Amino acid sequence: MKTVSGRRVLIVDDRSQTREGLKALLATAPQVQVVGEAADGREAIHLLEVRQPDVVLMDASMPVMDGLEAARLIKAQWPAVRVIILTIHPGLRAEALAAGADAFLVKGCPAGELLAAIMEC
Repeated sequence: MKTVSGRRVLIVDDRSQTREGLKALLATAPQVQVVGEAADGREAIHLLEVRQPDVVLMDASMPVMDGLEAARLIKAQWPAVRVIILTIHPGLRAEALAAGADAFLVKGCPAGELLAAIMEC
């Protein structure tokens, strides 16, 4: 699934401002291509089938289906897809990793840390 130019990323967050900010940040990295965005885990799973990202960058706390439940489903169906949980709740690290997340970052982390996680995941 990895493209010649880098990583295909699906952004999942219930806040449109957060999605827009992440898209703007990722647009500065030529090796990253945003292939879609979703407002909850259920929408993310639907888009995953259609857009086939390499990496899902996802919030933990969302309505309809949260990121932890979505991570479990994604890893069960598409084990090669990398899931990065990006949240304001640092206490969810162990739960996120237990749900199958490949990486865990706290919102507000340095941009370089986020980009490195996407490329190294």
